[in-house]
Amino acid sequence: MLQWPRLGPSVLGKMAEKQEEPSNAQNGEPDNAEEGEGKKKKVKREDLPPFEIVTGERLPAIFFKFQFRNVEYSSGRNKTFLCYVVETQGKEPVTCRGYLEDEHAAAHAEMAFFNTILPTCQAGARHDVTWYVSSSPCVTCAERICETLRKNKGLRLTIMVGRLFMWEEPEMQAALRSMKEAGCKLRIMKPQDFEYVWKNFVEQEEGEEAKSFVPWEDIQENFQYYEEKLAEILH
Repeated sequence: MLQWPRLGPSVLGKMAEKQEEPSNAQNGEPDNAEEGEGKKKKVKREDLPPFEIVTGERLPAIFFKFQFRNVEYSSGRNKTFLCYVVETQGKEPVTCRGYLEDEHAAAHAEMAFFNTILPTCQAGARHDVTWYVSSSPCVTCAERICETLRKNKGLRLTIMVGRLFMWEEPEMQAALRSMKEAGCKLRIMKPQDFEYVWKNFVEQEEGEEAKSFVPWEDIQENFQYYEEKLAEILH
């Protein structure tokens, strides 16, 4: 049986960030995270690793609760979290899952998937790929998605997004339509999809029973809002 590699942190090429740098708390870390034993020197923006992609099997719960929340205005959410499921068809079907998180001025998570995950898939086989992404791809990533789908006829991609990224911009709307035309299935995450990510991609406290997913107050309302916007764009 084909064995899938366990991916650790990797370093990829530099690309533009989607949004401005948030505080630690907005990224799921306390604002005083850099303080502690010995009162460590505060890390400045320019001291942070500029080309890092974080990979793994499960993401911290505090990141999920902030980054995946389907709010209308995503201020401070400058990262993209991409949870993926790859089902490879063949004599011995294989399922691979994990998540990618872009850091600081890193390559976007969508690009990281094509650069590090897809090449490990069995050549010539059919791959059914599902992404659960905190926000929809930017224009550059959308172009890469279209290009990859056109070159790989055996690749089927479904993207489930928590929020629409800069959907008001005509260029972004055109990019979303291009992905659809290239064969990509675009969907807005329903409350049930957030629960699926919680169960399958979020870390649970060691030694404790798995905690149930607790929907936020406006999760259904925001889902309907984004679903209507996406339908208008793709119509």
